[in-house]
Amino acid sequence: MNVQTCVEHCCTLFEASELFYGHGTDNPWDEAVYLVFTVLGLPFGDDEQSQLAVARRQVEPDEWQRIDSLAQRRSSERVPMAYLLGEAWFAGLPFHVDERVLVPRSPIAELILQQYQPLLLEAPARVLDLCTGSGCIGIATALMFPEATVELADISPDALVVAQQNIERHGLQDRVTTVTSDLFAGVQGDYDLIVSNPPYVSAQEVAALPPEYQREPALGLLSDEDGLAIPLQILRQAARYLSATGVLVLELGYTWGLLDERYPQFPVTWLDFDGGGEGVLAIGRDALIRAER
Repeated sequence: MNVQTCVEHCCTLFEASELFYGHGTDNPWDEAVYLVFTVLGLPFGDDEQSQLAVARRQVEPDEWQRIDSLAQRRSSERVPMAYLLGEAWFAGLPFHVDERVLVPRSPIAELILQQYQPLLLEAPARVLDLCTGSGCIGIATALMFPEATVELADISPDALVVAQQNIERHGLQDRVTTVTSDLFAGVQGDYDLIVSNPPYVSAQEVAALPPEYQREPALGLLSDEDGLAIPLQILRQAARYLSATGVLVLELGYTWGLLDERYPQFPVTWLDFDGGGEGVLAIGRDALIRAER
C-alpha cells in the first residue's frame, strides 16, 4: 500500500461514517490527508513533483496498523482528529492539543498573520491572551511580535498545562508565561493588546452540537445569558487593563448578533476575514470607557 491508496481508504471510511468536520478540515479527503501525513511525518503543501513522490511512498505494515486504528476510532467514536493525533495547526503553526483544551479554529489566526493591522498603531509591548486554552493565540502573537511579552490566562489549570507545553515547544519561555485567572481576576494591566476567544455558547446550543464538539471541555464553550455573559464581562472590565492606545480583540462567534441587538452602546468594529469566520470584534480603551458611562 502506498500513501495515495492509504488516503483513499481512510477517505472512503470517513465518507461512509457521516462524520462532522470543523476541527481543522471541512471534508473527508482533507481529514484523511491530515491523518496519514501526520502519522507518517510527511510535509503538507509541497510542490507538485514532491507531492507525486509522496503519493507513491510505501506505507509499512506497522504504519498502516496505526493509521487504520486511528481512522477506526475517528469513525466509530467521533473523536476529533486533532485529539487522536495530539496535534492541531493554527496560524501555520503546530500545537499540542488534547481533551483538556478546545481544538484551535479561531479566525483570529488570519488577524495574527496580518500583525493585527490596521487595528494597532504600533507593535504591542505587552499582550494578554485571555481564556487561552492551548495558548495558540498568544503564542502565535508572540512569534509575530518578537519584542512583546505575552501572558496566557485561563481559569483551567489543566488547560494551562497544555499551554505551557506549547510555550516550550516554540521556545518562548523567556517572554511568554501562564497565569491562572478567572477572566481578569489574576492579571494586572496595562496591556497594549488583549485578545480573547472566550466561552460564548449557551447550554442549549452545546447540547445540540455534533458528537465531535461534545468531546471538547464544556468549560471552554459554555456561557450564560444565551452565550453573552462571559463576553459581556470582558467588555465591561477590559478598559481598566488596557494602555492608553490599547485594543481589545474579542471573539463571539455566532452570538455576535445578540450583542449588537441587546447592547448597542458598545461601538465595536466587526472584522471581516478572507478565509471565512465571523463574530470577532475590535474596540479601543477610550470607546470602552465611553460605553460604560
